[in-house]
Amino acid sequence: MAISTQLKRRTFFAAGLGLLAAPAILREKAEAAAIGESRNMDVTPLPEINQFKLGSYKFTAVRDGINISEKPYETYGTNQDPETVKALLTANFLPADKLLNGYTPALVDTGSDVILVDTGFGESGRARGSGKLVQGLKAAGYSADDVTIVALTHLHGDHIGGLMENGAPAFRNARYVIGQAEYDFWSNKSREGTPAEASHKAVLANVAPLAEKTTFIKDGDSVAPGITAMLAAGHSPGHMVFHVESEGKRLVLTGDTANHYILSLLRPDWEVRFDMDKAQAAATRRKVFDMIATEKIAFLGYHMPFPAVGFVEKQDGGYRFVPKTYQFDI
Repeated sequence: MAISTQLKRRTFFAAGLGLLAAPAILREKAEAAAIGESRNMDVTPLPEINQFKLGSYKFTAVRDGINISEKPYETYGTNQDPETVKALLTANFLPADKLLNGYTPALVDTGSDVILVDTGFGESGRARGSGKLVQGLKAAGYSADDVTIVALTHLHGDHIGGLMENGAPAFRNARYVIGQAEYDFWSNKSREGTPAEASHKAVLANVAPLAEKTTFIKDGDSVAPGITAMLAAGHSPGHMVFHVESEGKRLVLTGDTANHYILSLLRPDWEVRFDMDKAQAAATRRKVFDMIATEKIAFLGYHMPFPAVGFVEKQDGGYRFVPKTYQFDI
């Protein structure tokens, strides 16, 4: 029994060393597992966040949610044989029949502004386990009222759903920055009776009420000091990417320019079902990621593997995604 007790104590001590920095709610759960005690393990999971520095700016990436879908070849590589799409996934250690899609809004704290780029699903997604942005911001030490600017890459539902909460602006102290071409397209009454009608209605409900507090921008305009917009159309008519620069460090928020780190980056010319102009979207992918690869710039892609930040290098006619590790910590 002495040996058993000693081992148990050693196990507990070793577990404790790795838990010193953990939140108390997780530490209690792990300690119970380490000593074999049975306790109530029904713990509400904390929202997933990742914080890092870019020059003097502080970034917070929040995982708004995830979605698992089947038959990836019906969404990506729609101009390819399904077996070709499956083979590429398998070669990259991914399931051939299922796909996980994440959603990552980002907060940029410049010291003078707190800028939110895209807003996730909001209350409409919570029944499906999404809409975690505000909860994630709280975990990072921010409230919705701290946000001074909301900048939108484009106006699809998973980017604008968090703008309103219970019929009122979720970020009541913020002004808004939206591409003029994007807003003009989705708010136009001619979208009624077309496949774009659902998105048109979502823009009328979530974006149009904020128009008086919105700055409508075009290619090359400033979002805030150090942050510049670039038109990157194709996925949607006025899709934007945002260049961020601080103290010589650079990062591009690429939105939905590429939506999968293998299927969109390694094969940028493959057609994607939800790209509205597929040829233009492919050309934009090459333009944006050629720049990122050539200039060795970091990027944050809304649907990249969380925390959605990394680099790319040219490979095999496309781009290899290299996730961030400790580059921003030293």
